[in-house]
Amino acid sequence: MRIAMWSGPRNLSTAMMYSFGSRQDFAVWDEPYYAAYLAVTGLKHPMGDAIIAAGDVCAKRVSERCIGLVPAGKPHFYQKHMTHHMVEGFDRGWMNNVVNVFLIRHPARVVASYAAKRENPTLDDIGFRQQAELYDEVRDMGGTPLVIDSHDIRENPKGMLSKLCEVIGLNFDPAMLSWPAGGHREDGVWAKHWYGAVHRSTGFAGAEGRLPRLSPDYEAVAQEAMPFYEKLSLKKLSL
Repeated sequence: MRIAMWSGPRNLSTAMMYSFGSRQDFAVWDEPYYAAYLAVTGLKHPMGDAIIAAGDVCAKRVSERCIGLVPAGKPHFYQKHMTHHMVEGFDRGWMNNVVNVFLIRHPARVVASYAAKRENPTLDDIGFRQQAELYDEVRDMGGTPLVIDSHDIRENPKGMLSKLCEVIGLNFDPAMLSWPAGGHREDGVWAKHWYGAVHRSTGFAGAEGRLPRLSPDYEAVAQEAMPFYEKLSLKKLSL
């Protein structure tokens, strides 16, 4: 089984990668298209030069690897994808050969978390528009995309992960609920900038509190993202 987990940044995505990476039967891949995305767009990101140097800037090769041999001889392959990395012109046909899951989070929480690491995020930086578009593309190809909300996972990790595994035809493994502190060997080179909190963790954080208060500029970005979030929220898995 190959799982493509699609989210924007600051969306429990790394914790989910660690969760699947804790299983003995899964290989994981951290943001396969990041280098190609930066090379094509020319955008300036923290550690951008190092990301390009360490990754594959050829999107076609990345796509081939997504459905190629699973690393380390494992039976299953979990791929942590950022929706905004799939820029126009990158092949999407391979997505018809994987289990596509869309991981969502309330825009206010995403904007607040992202802005703490990289100032002045735009709608395109946080991936909500692209997430909704990719969801539609999977459906148009005849696929059955799934949606899961990070808020629900944090409220009930065992329940929601068990549900996800059930729906995709995978046995739930209790190992998914914890991992060693300090990161994963498959972390991208960007981990030192973005993954501080999850490196200190040994499992999913507890339930989220109230929505954060945002400055007017950041609130405007969150409101732009809301229609895309709400569209997918209607499709999310529930217990």
